[in-house]
Parts: sequence; structure tokens; C-alpha cells
Amino acid sequence: MNFLTIGHRGVMGVEPENTLRSFVAAQESGLDVIELDLHLSKDGVLVVMHDPDVDRTTDGTGAIADQTLAELRALDAGGGERIPVFEEVLDAVRAPLQAEIKDVQAARALAEVMNARDLAGRVEVSSFHDEAIAEIARLVPGVRTALVASSYGTDVVDRAVAAGASTVCLNIRRLTLETVEHARKADLRIIGWVVNTQDHLRLVRALGLDGATTDYPEIKRTGRFTA
Repeated sequence: MNFLTIGHRGVMGVEPENTLRSFVAAQESGLDVIELDLHLSKDGVLVVMHDPDVDRTTDGTGAIADQTLAELRALDAGGGERIPVFEEVLDAVRAPLQAEIKDVQAARALAEVMNARDLAGRVEVSSFHDEAIAEIARLVPGVRTALVASSYGTDVVDRAVAAGASTVCLNIRRLTLETVEHARKADLRIIGWVVNTQDHLRLVRALGLDGATTDYPEIKRTGRFTA
């Protein structure tokens, strides 16, 4: 398999994260996969945002779950961009997607969209939460899933296998050769995040990972020449 470069919330080092502008820029820069985050609005719509609240990335305040889609749409998500819904991203770009879900409730809403639009081949679903991975796998036949972890040991591999994931997305600052070898024995694909420097990229390639999640499109170009 070729080394994958995954655009983190689009290209969040260049454009406002998790916006249509960021996703289009990621696709135009040639990144292989676009990563995004999903939450449910108060009225049950899948909106593309990372944090549970809007404070950091918009001109508004408060929890996403306490606001309707109309209220969320009124906010500026950076440079005049609006908070997109998942279906808008599907239509705006053609690239494969990695959709991170925060809980089981979001998994169920995502499953409805994926089944209706036959997205199992295009969208890999990731989560920090084992139960959310297991739930989306139960609801969407053939879906590919990834367990994400920031602080972890070799047990992350056992968790991924138990949840039925085929990939682990791991914080490279905590990644050890022992964990990589354990994941390989379990036949898991390994993605490192967040890879924003040449030193990080060299580490990812030295460990023989399958790909890197990055904030910057330059990683795509330089990654081909990094041994």
C-alpha cells in the first residue's frame, strides 16, 4: 500500500479548520484522504466541528449540542466560512474521507447517511471511543474503522482488535517500536498524527507507518523523498 497523507480537518495549518474551504484546499493540494470531525446539533444534524463547543473556532459561544443547525450556521467559522454539515462535504470534494465521531449517538446518525448514500467504500470512520467504532461497524456493513489514541500503550492494539477496527491512528509523540510491532502482528494499518515537521515525517517513515495525518499540504510533496 502506498504511503497515505491525510489532511487534518482539511489543511488546518493553512485554512480555517473543518470548513469547506479547508477541505477543497486539501483536495487541490493532492492529499490522499481528508479527515474531519462530526458532532450532532441540538436538532440532530451532523455538523463538521472538532470541539464540543463553538468557542475556539467561531465567533460564537456555547455547546454544539445546545444549538440548532440554524443557530450554528449563523456563526463565522473563520474568514467568513460557515460550519458545514457532513453532506455538504460529501458533495464539495471527491476525495476519500476519514470521519471522526465523538460518541455512539453520532455513530447512529452517520450510519444513516452512509447507508443511504452507499459510502462504506469512501468513508473510513474513526473515533477515540471503542463503543462508537463497534456501533458504526454493526450498523454499516463493510465499513472500515480506525481507533484513535493520544495517550496509550500496546493495549491500544488489543482494543482496536476487540472493536473490529482495521487501523490505529496514533499520536506519534507517544509511539514506540513495541507498539508498532504489536500492531503489525495484529495486521493493523498504522497512521501517525500530527506530522507537521520533517523530523516527524522521518520518524513516521523510519517506523514504517502506513501514513501520516498533517496540518500542511507540503508533507505530501516532501514525504515522497523522505527515507
